[in-house]
This record gives sequence, structure tokens and C-alpha cells, in this order.
Amino acid sequence: MPMLRITVLSENTAGGSNLLAEHGLALWIERNQRRFLFDTGQGLVLGWNARVLNIDLDTVDAVILSHGHYDHTGGLPQVLSEHRTTPIYAHPAAFGSKFSVRPNSKTRDIGIPSDAASAVRAHARVISVMGPTDLGEGLYLTGPIPRLNDFEDVGGPFYRDAEGRVPDDLIDDQALYHDGADGVVVILGCAHSGVVNTLDYVRKLTGGKPFRAVIGGMHLVSAKPERVDRTIHALRDYDVATLAPMHCTGPEATGAIRSAFPSACIALPTGATLAL
Repeated sequence: MPMLRITVLSENTAGGSNLLAEHGLALWIERNQRRFLFDTGQGLVLGWNARVLNIDLDTVDAVILSHGHYDHTGGLPQVLSEHRTTPIYAHPAAFGSKFSVRPNSKTRDIGIPSDAASAVRAHARVISVMGPTDLGEGLYLTGPIPRLNDFEDVGGPFYRDAEGRVPDDLIDDQALYHDGADGVVVILGCAHSGVVNTLDYVRKLTGGKPFRAVIGGMHLVSAKPERVDRTIHALRDYDVATLAPMHCTGPEATGAIRSAFPSACIALPTGATLAL
């Protein structure tokens, strides 16, 4: 049976002596003969880690952006410089202005870096994802995710302007999932739509199939204990077979998830590979 193979190229932690970590996420996904790059991290470690892991970024068939923050889009110039025909799948809002505005703190530009934006503008094949999208090989993008749970939010003081007047609801946030005969694998970038909102929507899209795995960033790093508890409750109800909280999930929430699911929860640092 053909496998779904996921290799971590960028993550907040590193799993080998020659590998580098950064605050970001990039996953190399192989399904049969097709290769996808899901997010690109900040771009500080992508090329180095790919070489160490013997992954040729030049063989990528498509680039997927889960959303438009810098720690997921910064590596785009490295990937696109020689590949003007490689499709980029993203919601149009991923390329808009994005800021973090906190009281008594310096405003931060957290959107796509200028060099990455230039690389995208020069690119020939940007595919706007406005709804569920079939990538082939049983892989799909959710497109924008309905926000139906009142305990979930985008997870930060995010705005579309530097003055903090226009909230950014991160409509560009999307997840990737594999719909197989024996269940569904969900891959999250940051889950700014909410982990449970995302799983509820994927369950609807796949007709109620069981979840084989849920991996990626869950953006619970600043979440209150109630939200973490309700997320764990939902994961338990969904009986997820394998859980891999990564990147922006945060150490406290990750610890709580590991405690709740000691057998199902695994670590996926940079360099790790998961075959499903």
C-alpha cells in the first residue's frame, strides 16, 4: 500500500547533531511519486537541513502555504528561484500585510518577508485556494475553515495594520489532509482557525472517517488552560491514533497533550520522518 511520508525540514527543535532548528515549520511530504513542500519556515535552515537529509528541493511538485506568516513563508525565495512553473497553493490573504501589536511592546511585522513576496510576484503559477482543493494522490487542502467553536480564536494580537486598528482574522489559514481508505491524516501549519474547528471541518469534508494522525502547529502557546482542556477533550472524542504537536503549540500545551495521550503522542523535531 502506498505510504504518505512526512519529513520535517524546519521546526522549533532539532533531532540530530547536524540539523538546525528555528521558530518555523516546513514539511517535505511524499505520496507515491509526488513531492510537496508544506510551508517553508523562516528560510534560515531550510536549504541546510534539506542537504543534510538528502532531500532535493529542486524536485518539488508543488508548494503549499498554510498561511502568510513569516515563519512559514520565509524560505520561498530558495524554492522559487529556479522554479517559475512550480505551483504555489495559497489563499490570497496570505500575501497581505500582517502585524503583531501588543500594548507596551514594539509592533512587529509578521507577514511574508519582502524578498519572499517579490519571489511570489515573479512567479508564474500562484493558485488561489478559496475552498476545498484536490491536489491528487488523496491529498486535499481545506481552504478557509469555518470558525464555529466559541472557545477558539486566532491565538494572538494579530492585525492587518501596524496601528492595530484592523484585526486579522487569518482567513488564509488552511490545513492539508490525506483522505485514505483507513482514515484521515491532518497536517496543520499553525491552526489559527482552531484545532477543533479544523478537525470538525475535515470530518465533515471526509464523511466522518476516523483520524489516523493529526500533526503540526496548534498555536496553543498563549492559550488559557480552559482552551487546552477543551482541545484535549475533543481530541479524545475524535480518538486520534497519532498526535504530533509541533512548532507553535507551546511547551505547556504540548506537555498537557502528551500527558493526556501518552501512547498516541509523538515528537517530530527537525529531521524526523513519519510514514503513514
